[in-house]
Amino acid sequence: MSELVTGEAVALEVRPARLPSRALAVLLDLAAAVAVYIGVTIGLVAATASLDEAAQTAISIAVFVLVLVGGPIVVETLSHGRSLGKMACGLRVVRDDGGPIRFRHALVRGLIGVIEILMTLGVVACIASLVSARGRRLGDVFAGTLVVRERVPAGQAGFVPPPPPWLVGRFTALDLSAVPDGLWLAVRQYLTRMRQLDPAVGWSMAERLAGDLAERTGTPVPPGVPPAAYLAAVLQERQAREARRAFGDGAAVGGGQVGAAGPAGAAAFPAPPAQQPAAPSAVVPPEQRPSVPPSAPPRAPGAAPAADGPADRPSTGFVPPA
Repeated sequence: MSELVTGEAVALEVRPARLPSRALAVLLDLAAAVAVYIGVTIGLVAATASLDEAAQTAISIAVFVLVLVGGPIVVETLSHGRSLGKMACGLRVVRDDGGPIRFRHALVRGLIGVIEILMTLGVVACIASLVSARGRRLGDVFAGTLVVRERVPAGQAGFVPPPPPWLVGRFTALDLSAVPDGLWLAVRQYLTRMRQLDPAVGWSMAERLAGDLAERTGTPVPPGVPPAAYLAAVLQERQAREARRAFGDGAAVGGGQVGAAGPAGAAAFPAPPAQQPAAPSAVVPPEQRPSVPPSAPPRAPGAAPAADGPADRPSTGFVPPA
């Protein structure tokens, strides 16, 4: 497991990829890129045979940059950290907080990878991966990413309990842009470990995290909502937005319902306190009770309604003409 520890003294439960699996994934990616590069080069040589030597050299350099440098960047961006070699080895590139990478992360990893993988034949990348506690190379350090193993046994993965059903979709309008990745990581790891903590310590930690999250979002915690349930609901809303951004609008339906909010979510957090029934009113003496006109007797089925008489019509204050 990873040895990354948050400010709340909670360890990050992920499995970082080590050097052997990462080296095999890089070799597979390089083999695929070189095969594409050779095919494109052969085609361009046949197509540019009539050009001079300087033009052919410029085209060769452009093809090298586009295929061997730009190709991995595009693939990692479109696949959200899963290249061909990483998919074969069960690896994936994620951010430090566990979220999917974006173009800027893939760009930094690709540009630095040219130096530490292509120009040095992988020597710098191997040394950096051996020295790092989580097996990161220089591209991961500068990009703020981590290569993790996706094929983890289900029993060993950290389980984040879903929020109660009465909180699902309640924070769809919340502004989460100012919440840093470190706070998201602390919230996630608290939720995975909250049942292992002392109740008093866990409650105070949840209150502190909920207060920090409410301060970043600019919206206070709704009254009557337990802090742990609030954290789970906001984290699920953030995961729903990440899924919609990564896979489209069809990845999450119903305003953030990514995780199943069924009996497990209802049992993980206490429900809001039930409202007390209204106190019975004082007994009013019969002589002080307001008079209520008697209701009309029930009509027989099929009988025509009786015409309203003068006594039944409300007074308008005017006398009809004679």
